[in-house]
Amino acid sequence: MPKIWISIVVPVLMGCGGNSTSGRCDAFFVPYPDLISDRPRTPENASLIDAMAAYSDNEFAKAAELLNKELNSAQNVEQIRMYLASCYLGSGRPFDAELQLDFIENADRQNYAEAAEWYTVLCWLCSDQVDRALEGAVAIAGKERHTYKQQAAELAKPLRT
Repeated sequence: MPKIWISIVVPVLMGCGGNSTSGRCDAFFVPYPDLISDRPRTPENASLIDAMAAYSDNEFAKAAELLNKELNSAQNVEQIRMYLASCYLGSGRPFDAELQLDFIENADRQNYAEAAEWYTVLCWLCSDQVDRALEGAVAIAGKERHTYKQQAAELAKPLRT
């Protein structure tokens, strides 16, 4: 097969075409904001700071491995789970991300409720559940106030076509 055909056909077969869900996933996924890395390093938080350094460098698989270790000793488990969900989405593991978000949604504290709702929509998008992603995005976009209202409205547009 000529080289030109390989450069055209292989990406299409791999789902990298312009309207593929993976392309949309890449276009709409933005890692959850890193609110930890700027903290002063102490013996107590050193491993968390290391995890977040990997996270900030978009080394999501490495960050997920380190964050998983933090779950046992974390004071704010929901925060760690939020970063884990983002890591899993960033490394192409939307079902693992959705599991972490389920834990957040069922937690007593609801500090991450809006973020969990939005990132769940991204999980659906990234796992080819386009109808669910559209339904979730429309629901968020239709709320009077939501942290991710604008992002949801922007996602709903191409999913409607």
